[in-house]
Amino acid sequence: MIEENKNEKLKLKAYVVFFFVCLGFLGVLLRVGYLQFIIKDDLVSYSEKQFIRKTKVYPNRGQIFDRSGNPLAINQRKFNVFAMPKEIEDRKKDAKVISKILSNVSNFSVYESIKDRDKFTWIKRNIDLSKTQIEQIKEIPGFYVEAFNGRFYPNNELASQIIGFVNVDNVGLNGIEKKFQKSLKGKEKEISYVRDAKGRAIKFENLTQSREPKDIHLSIDKEIQTLLEEELKKAFKKHDADVVGAGVLNALTGEVLAMSNYPNFNPNSPGKSKPEHRKLSFLTDPFEPGSIIKPLTVVAGLTNDVINPNSIFYCENGKMEIGKYTIKESDGHNFKWLSVTDIISESSNIGTSKMAFEIGADNILNTFKTFGIGEKTNLELPTESRGIFETPERMKKIRLSNLSFGHGLATSGIQILNMFAPFANGGYKIRPTILKNDGAIQKSPLINKQIITQVNEMLLKAVNSGTGKNAKINGFKIAGKTGTAQKLNKKEGGYSTEEYVSSFVGFPLEVNSPFVVYVYLDNPRKNGRYGGEVAAPIFKKITEYVLLKNNEFSQIKDTLADIGKLEEQDEISIISSSIKRLKSNKTPNFIGLDRKSAISLAEKQNLKIKLNGFGIIENQIPKAFSKIPNDKTIKVVLKQPSYD
Repeated sequence: MIEENKNEKLKLKAYVVFFFVCLGFLGVLLRVGYLQFIIKDDLVSYSEKQFIRKTKVYPNRGQIFDRSGNPLAINQRKFNVFAMPKEIEDRKKDAKVISKILSNVSNFSVYESIKDRDKFTWIKRNIDLSKTQIEQIKEIPGFYVEAFNGRFYPNNELASQIIGFVNVDNVGLNGIEKKFQKSLKGKEKEISYVRDAKGRAIKFENLTQSREPKDIHLSIDKEIQTLLEEELKKAFKKHDADVVGAGVLNALTGEVLAMSNYPNFNPNSPGKSKPEHRKLSFLTDPFEPGSIIKPLTVVAGLTNDVINPNSIFYCENGKMEIGKYTIKESDGHNFKWLSVTDIISESSNIGTSKMAFEIGADNILNTFKTFGIGEKTNLELPTESRGIFETPERMKKIRLSNLSFGHGLATSGIQILNMFAPFANGGYKIRPTILKNDGAIQKSPLINKQIITQVNEMLLKAVNSGTGKNAKINGFKIAGKTGTAQKLNKKEGGYSTEEYVSSFVGFPLEVNSPFVVYVYLDNPRKNGRYGGEVAAPIFKKITEYVLLKNNEFSQIKDTLADIGKLEEQDEISIISSSIKRLKSNKTPNFIGLDRKSAISLAEKQNLKIKLNGFGIIENQIPKAFSKIPNDKTIKVVLKQPSYD
């Protein structure tokens, strides 16, 4: 019995010892685990007195390129400067020292930031610092430098409203930067600061499990975008407009090749610009399109077999009463009898109204809807407007009249480009995109080719002999339509007789790469107000440039109409600006040719050619008809031609 009690006591002691051993071992494990937890999570569980700050940064944001790989938004090494005021011995003295080092920060600003604070405070964010400046700041107790990859826009204002910009935390706030924030931001890095035993700030970094950043390749052509923005800037100053805008759309793929409003802004310093200049009004701000809408009224009539191009309407000598309202021609004309074709080429409001009465409201509303009026195009940019387009069951006659020539509804610039793409591409509806096309084109048949041909003939006449004469380009068939819409008078009601939205939309026919260009000026005050006066010349400049870039300039096509005959003749009269190109055993004359034509001519003559620049050749070495050099190399300089 005694022996059993003794054994029980020994067992109890063993259990107690084992319990305390396990407890101690558990304590060690907990302590090690706790330390690992602190290290892993950047000391986020550190006591509140010791913890200073925790934030997230995106060190490797994706880049943005144009369709040819030219950089539009890239990453650049930037720095933040901050202070731990509790560590600063002499705040007034050190504030002066820091302000001298940073140069662009005042002594007052630095001192105000730290004089009454003991905790973390920013001194200056998102700045450039030299190696010397960084070392100087580090020598001053209580001041710290934090490096990160900041955003830089190498082309400044170019395509700024499309690209957008980021804030000091590298978060997209507008444009592509905002729309594709999740794709662009890349891997997150958590940065924490805590105090050590001596009260100094210690930095900990931890990469999260977020995904790698993605680069974005836009459909934008940098060269076309540059020309477009230059022309908008000139027009803004010449016509003293509130806003000017333009866009170029590839009618086959739906790719936006260029698009902008002026005034714009510099995304490297967005704070220096007005908010209204940072948005892309071409996409976000709908306006009454005016006479540009008239071809759709014609489509409604042709589709429903109500009219044909030769149908005649009496245009009331320039004035028509509808109840208590009076419809007039925008330019004061007093037309009598006009065919449908002439109604479009002369842009008759009364003629279009007469057509609408015959066609009927339902047919017109259905056609407008089919062409995308009142619906977003779903372009990959934020804040696109769907416009304004009401479709009442019963429509008054005056409402139908206004609707037929582009009043009483509102459209955006991108909607108008999308609306006219089927006329340029043979009748297909496409989806516009701001991203470089990956080969998958979203298109569907919209209207038959016979109607397309009929409407395009009317638009050709509008340019050749109607309101759009200023859009003519020699050697090309240009189809287009002017628009001059009175703006609503918000204070007094009704339409203003002083303010207009003046516009032009058009496209070249019979080209290899069809495209549509739309230009508008909001409230031009000087040097004209009608679309044919102020918008058509800008359209012409942009369109000529795109044709030239696409190697479709008519003068060049005529120049080398039969390049194959070069090998068979000693001297050939291939004419461009009435200049012969070849003489036997002499250097050819390359002046006036474009890049593609020059390369073709050089290949046929077994010559090497070095090209510098873009556009039309204006100079060559050696000179035309001189001795061919021994290395058979011709150097040429190309330059964009100017047009009167």
